[in-house]
Amino acid sequence: MEINLGKLAFDIDFHPSDNLVATGLIDGDLHLYRYSPDNTTSDPVRVLEIHAHTESCRAARFINGGRDVFDSEMLNVMCVLALLTGSPDFSILATDVETGSTIARLDNAHEAAINRLINLTESTVASGDDDGCIKVWDTRERSCCNSFEVHEDYISDITFASDAMKLLATSGDGTLSVCSLRRNKVQAQSEFSEDELLSVVLMKNGRKVVCGSQTGILLLYSWGCFKDCSDRFVDLSSNSIDTMLKLDEDRIITGSENGMINLVGILPNRIIQPIAEHSEYPVERLAFSHDRKFLGSIGHDQMLKLWDLDNIIQGSRSTQRNENGVVDNDVDSDDNDNEMDVDHNPSKFTKGKKSKNASNGHAVGDSNNFFADL
Repeated sequence: MEINLGKLAFDIDFHPSDNLVATGLIDGDLHLYRYSPDNTTSDPVRVLEIHAHTESCRAARFINGGRDVFDSEMLNVMCVLALLTGSPDFSILATDVETGSTIARLDNAHEAAINRLINLTESTVASGDDDGCIKVWDTRERSCCNSFEVHEDYISDITFASDAMKLLATSGDGTLSVCSLRRNKVQAQSEFSEDELLSVVLMKNGRKVVCGSQTGILLLYSWGCFKDCSDRFVDLSSNSIDTMLKLDEDRIITGSENGMINLVGILPNRIIQPIAEHSEYPVERLAFSHDRKFLGSIGHDQMLKLWDLDNIIQGSRSTQRNENGVVDNDVDSDDNDNEMDVDHNPSKFTKGKKSKNASNGHAVGDSNNFFADL
């Protein structure tokens, strides 16, 4: 299944329990589509379109909206879901998924363009901006509860180690950072790599951190040893690794600048197989549907595509090769790794060239009151 969005999309996210997918567009619009669960009956239907921001909508995430409503038919209380979006206009918007109405808006969420949003817990989310700042928002306290001025360039990706309560972020400054939410401080930061780091995932039950780079190299860090990478997978691609998804503890799905979507093994490092080609243009973002039946991809071709995950990865276990058809064995074993520390042209939009577009007309808002209506 595919959807012609008509505009360049920056982010994609699936509803946590329904067959809905949301995407944020370059013109500031937010689109919500309903798709068929069997991949055959009908094309996806747009059920919501709102002009969320005055500038591009770079980040979109489904979150717990925080408001409970009583369902008289089901005789129970249901939580209203919200779509959270972030923009270079410095604002974060919470939109009711059912009605499309605005729940809350914070006009001065960051001092720079907001580039990433992720869910942490049922009541917390994190945002990252173009100046390298990461903020954590607590929906119960209705305030910003943590702020980390850690990077010198834009935040390209964020992931969350829930057991350790730590945020891991990559940046255009070429470093990986680890921020402790319990201690409210930056715990570690890697040395500068040779190029921008664009994506990050946790693997091997939290023992390995994998980062995708501008030059197509995967950098692997051992948990607790973040100063320098322990492995470098150089045979994946000469194109930038713009986005990654963790399929399981041993395999990731990568989206690259050349439009290819690959299934990649980690330790041993190998390209298992190319599983899809989004287009000839860069893949911007990947996401799984709530039941992992579909893999969603957006790219600079202005298309949103839904791939049947079982179909595109079938037979992958018997195909293990790199671009030269050779298994890459130049890796170390992770048998002795430390356990996770539980701390008691549109075709060439590069990540580093995303404009920061500082708006001169943004209104003044109070971050402590953002979640007051949630």
